[in-house]
Amino acid sequence: MITPRPQVLRGLLARYAEACARVLEADTAARRRALQDIAYTLCVITGTCEVEDALAAADRLLADRPREASGDQTRQTLVA
Repeated sequence: MITPRPQVLRGLLARYAEACARVLEADTAARRRALQDIAYTLCVITGTCEVEDALAAADRLLADRPREASGDQTRQTLVA
């Protein structure tokens, strides 16, 4: 199995959490669809069929590869 990069997993987990919060804030068809899309992507990238299994798999994968002090952090910059 191909192992996803930790920063990709972290990004997907953050997007999933945000999508969950948006659905709780206002449960619309568009927001539910966005949540389902992220859940599907998490399932595909972790090789699972259920979002609960995908979340657990992502946690295990991230626990197996702890964040390195300098090399594994997502860096964002602003361009003026």
